[in-house]
Amino acid sequence: MAGITFIYAVVRTPPLPVTVSVSSNTFTSTVTFSKRRRQQQHFCQCTVDANSVNNAVTTTTGDDMFSVNTNSHDCGFDYLGQSTKGDLNLKYEINGEVGVARKGPIEEVAKLQALEAEGLLNGLGIQDPSTSRHSPRGIFCTRTLNLRSISAIGYDMDYTLMHYNVMAWEGRAYDYCMENLKKVGFPVDGLAFDPELVIRGLVIDKEKGNLVKADRFGYVKRAMHGTKLLSTRAVSEIYGRELVDLRKESRWEFLNTLFSVSEAVAYMQMVDRLDEGMISPDLGALDYKGLYKAVGKALFRAHVEGQLKSEIMSKPELFVEPDPELPLALLDQKEAGKKLLLITNSDYIYTDKMMRHSFNRFLPNDMNWRDLFEMVIVSARKPEFFQMSHPLYEVVTSEGLMRPCFKARPGGLYSGGSAQMVENSLGIHGDEILYVGDHIYTDVSVSKVHLRWRTALICRELEEEYNALIHSQEHRALLVELIKQKEVVGDLFNQLRLALQRRNMGRPAQTMAATHMDDKELTESVQKLLIVMQRLDEKIAPMLEQDGEHFSKRWGYLSRAGLWDKSHLMRQIEKYADIYTSRVSNFLHYTPFMYFRSQEQTLAHDSYSFYESQVDP
Repeated sequence: MAGITFIYAVVRTPPLPVTVSVSSNTFTSTVTFSKRRRQQQHFCQCTVDANSVNNAVTTTTGDDMFSVNTNSHDCGFDYLGQSTKGDLNLKYEINGEVGVARKGPIEEVAKLQALEAEGLLNGLGIQDPSTSRHSPRGIFCTRTLNLRSISAIGYDMDYTLMHYNVMAWEGRAYDYCMENLKKVGFPVDGLAFDPELVIRGLVIDKEKGNLVKADRFGYVKRAMHGTKLLSTRAVSEIYGRELVDLRKESRWEFLNTLFSVSEAVAYMQMVDRLDEGMISPDLGALDYKGLYKAVGKALFRAHVEGQLKSEIMSKPELFVEPDPELPLALLDQKEAGKKLLLITNSDYIYTDKMMRHSFNRFLPNDMNWRDLFEMVIVSARKPEFFQMSHPLYEVVTSEGLMRPCFKARPGGLYSGGSAQMVENSLGIHGDEILYVGDHIYTDVSVSKVHLRWRTALICRELEEEYNALIHSQEHRALLVELIKQKEVVGDLFNQLRLALQRRNMGRPAQTMAATHMDDKELTESVQKLLIVMQRLDEKIAPMLEQDGEHFSKRWGYLSRAGLWDKSHLMRQIEKYADIYTSRVSNFLHYTPFMYFRSQEQTLAHDSYSFYESQVDP
């Protein structure tokens, strides 16, 4: 068979605005730059034997220059242990200008190419993905993830593919909950929904009627009894000898998602009513744990009876915040060959209504939301969906009528079933699937632990926290400086205190200079330093309390517990979510081929070793 000849243009790319035109018929690409820079093009030609074409999938541009390995059994692993499935490879040896990439030390070639790539990204008006993490809408990586190796991406719906207005949605959930409590005799008059009481990631102590914020180790840093914040002293007295242990579900309830806000607000307010003796004895001898069950039952009824969702479906524009970029982000993923799945606990009628409202008007070419997904599963019953098998039904009418079926097929719309059925239907398993959701346990933890799916957590509050951190930079810088000053003063105080102690015991101090200090000088120095440290404490303590108030006056930052440490929520995110971000549409600012690399994890001794390396011998 005759050889095939390709002609293409290689352009030296200056970092200026460009326009790009591509003609796939002649395989010629042209890049035109502004008049301030002379256009530089180098045409190259390579001829290959058509018999060398293998069975690999060609790129979507229609050329035969590249191949993509779509068979997971034939792919290897890169130096970070990530599958090379989905990687783009050259089919043929390239000569001419492109072949220069194979010549010379790779360090020099890479440095030059990186500069050129940065210039072209700027010229095209595209943000460098590596800098996107310095943005409130960045995608942040805790475990290296190669999107190219992902064959299917599953999505939750509520608070994932659509974001509800928390005040509207949770406010109405709260209202229905209180109505149900009132019906059975609870005193709810005068109470109103206050979302400022609660943030995601807090933990309810059902034994004590408290809401607590713990650090990554489980130590309680802040606490509230009912709606009243506890002092640092009270927190220490109550929780000084115990840790928050989420495995003890009978006591601790973790607020995994924004859906938890209405329940937590209602419970803490009812704790106040219980303490005040306002709850009738006719309701039984209620303790804090029994009260929690009553509130949970009332909220559950609000969801099950359907009044809340009926109200939302009748006026979705009042409850859902539109995101025009979201459908386009999913469209990029679909066109890149990813099989998109929708796996939600919501029923079909609600799912269809909300998805049509949120997606259809933003999709091109008369597409509707169903066209995006390879498979849709409603009433999935997560987390059990990831752990066991339930009967599978196919939704066969627009009214939601169903019939039993035994096997899921691509393109289908189903109710129930299991994750294993999805894997078997698609022929994709384990870490070839990325699941995206907002619930740390139901969506992220269980799918990772039981199926080894890759995971992404959606946490809308990240945007607000990022901006809050920016606003508090000066405050935090001053706080850190004061703490450093206290450390230095404290070091001297401790040394002089030890010198004084040794002198009183008739022993020499640590150094000759300290030994020969005058008694009065030594005593006065200790007294002076003690006064300075006490004054620093008086300054630092309220500043620590204020740290994070731009995000939450009661609880501080979502991801932090105190100035230095991570919150229990952040520990859960790092443990179970490979990547996390504020909204699904943030994927639009990256590409479906993105290689997310986790950042270096610092250790306690890293700063000391770095410091030592900077000291001249």
